Amino acid sequence: MSARMTEDTNSDDATSTIDQVVTAGPSSESMSENANVPALSQSVAATPISSVVEVKAPQVPELVGVGSPLVDLILPVTDEFISSHVAGEKGGMVMVDAEIIQQLLAASDRQPTQSPGGAAANTTVGCAHLGIRTAFIGACGEDEYGDFYHQALIAQGCEPRLVRLADQPSGRVLSMVTPDAERTMRTCLGAAATLSPSHFTAETFAGVRVVMLEGYTLFNHDLTRAIAKAAKDAGCELALDLASFEVVRANVGVINELLDGQVDLVFANEDEAKAWNDGTPEQALAELAERVSTVAVKLGKDGALIARGKERVRVSANVVEAIDTTGAGDCWAAGFIAGYLRGLPLDQCGRLGSLSGSAVVQVMGGQLPRDKWLGIKGYLDAWA
Repeated sequence: MSARMTEDTNSDDATSTIDQVVTAGPSSESMSENANVPALSQSVAATPISSVVEVKAPQVPELVGVGSPLVDLILPVTDEFISSHVAGEKGGMVMVDAEIIQQLLAASDRQPTQSPGGAAANTTVGCAHLGIRTAFIGACGEDEYGDFYHQALIAQGCEPRLVRLADQPSGRVLSMVTPDAERTMRTCLGAAATLSPSHFTAETFAGVRVVMLEGYTLFNHDLTRAIAKAAKDAGCELALDLASFEVVRANVGVINELLDGQVDLVFANEDEAKAWNDGTPEQALAELAERVSTVAVKLGKDGALIARGKERVRVSANVVEAIDTTGAGDCWAAGFIAGYLRGLPLDQCGRLGSLSGSAVVQVMGGQLPRDKWLGIKGYLDAWA
């Protein structure tokens, strides 16, 4: 029976809301209760029932992701649509109200594809498909999108530790994909923005090896600090994806705090690295590697630069024809972290990242169907 946790917003004991979550897979009763939930996206629905992984308590996760459980709305658009209807630069991510997303959807003549998303969740779910025991912490509404998200995590073998709020809508992100496969994102966090520092203590991460902190969480400095402290108090390694160049520019101060002995793994793409250090990718890597034990700077079709201590590795890209780059960095991190947790050499961690990132850009949305992960998992298993 799957346990559904709803935060009591009038309770002073918010910490136990997450700490006591136990999920053992969907029951027939819970499935019937959610009969009106929107159908899972193709990436989730394509998973045969016989291959759905049940998440069984009391296994301790190896990896816990923390971030925003967002429903992805993938909308193919033209460059003209971006220039005519979207304020700001093409590419990147901007926070907006739900009304802005509705206006953009109304301005298009297409219906978006719906799928579960969120950067840390994409990484965590990817690791689950690669055989890593995982859980995901976030806040969502007590609504159809929230039910959809809860069931999607279970279907993909990831333990949901979701705070459910009756008075807030579930978050969503509109990802507008142009013909060059670049995505321009507009995000409404909704309930996801209500995750509180009080939810996190060392007990939250007891026994966990790596905590994956979503870069977008950096906008909430107190929450970021609380998660980092809880992770380090529990003896976990802390991984951080820098998320977007806008996130880096807006949060230099708190990023500096995290780099001073709290973060163990950093993931950045070329734009994010440049926002941090205006020199070359190699210079950005070198600067970050002086402060963090493991750093990866992803360079798209030019591969990735990886540093661990004095070790330096350049990994080639797995070049494919991309139709949607949503989730590329998230899945790259999933492949890398899965290899890292299984003790693979640094170059093979990067190779797994490349395989995972290149696979997701060949589908619409930020999460791969289970069958697409099988070959990558086979590669990992052969090494591990």
